[in-house]
Amino acid sequence: MARLVREDVDIVPWNPAWPGQFAREKKGLLSCVPPGTFTRIEHFGSTAVPGLPAKPVIDMLAGVWDLEEAARVIVPILEGRGYEYLWRPTHGDDGGPFYAWFIKRNRDGVRTHHLHVVGEHFEHWERLLFRDWLIGHPDVAREYGELKLRLAEKFPNDRAAYTDGKTEFIACVMEQARSHHREG
Repeated sequence: MARLVREDVDIVPWNPAWPGQFAREKKGLLSCVPPGTFTRIEHFGSTAVPGLPAKPVIDMLAGVWDLEEAARVIVPILEGRGYEYLWRPTHGDDGGPFYAWFIKRNRDGVRTHHLHVVGEHFEHWERLLFRDWLIGHPDVAREYGELKLRLAEKFPNDRAAYTDGKTEFIACVMEQARSHHREG
């Protein structure tokens, strides 16, 4: 895990090819695992928000009914497709809940995709509220993009500090998104 947080923070302008890259990877994932393994696969994170600067890594969120059983089935399949597998804690390194996290890299060792595999009722699904809020509120997305660029400049070699620097902004946006979602 230490290697993962020491990698550089490389923020680039939004790339209109990212949705297509997600769609191709999703299609490939669905074709290589037994039918019904995933309940759904969503594109989330900054690469899913048009116009938002991002680390050029496609974040995917896949649902399963039974996480441990699904991990047993998909780990060997995805490792054969070049994914690294980690059983990752949700909140820091201290404990669960845990989820299956896969990283795909290109030939140069640079991350290209993250696949978060979680149960259908896992808290990660709430991240779609953040994505959807940014898509629906371009001014908030622009502000978030500016924050990301400032943090990347301040912490170019420290992913953990970069991520921590976004926490307060994300929490404020999530509060608005949850409130709006509850009100319908």
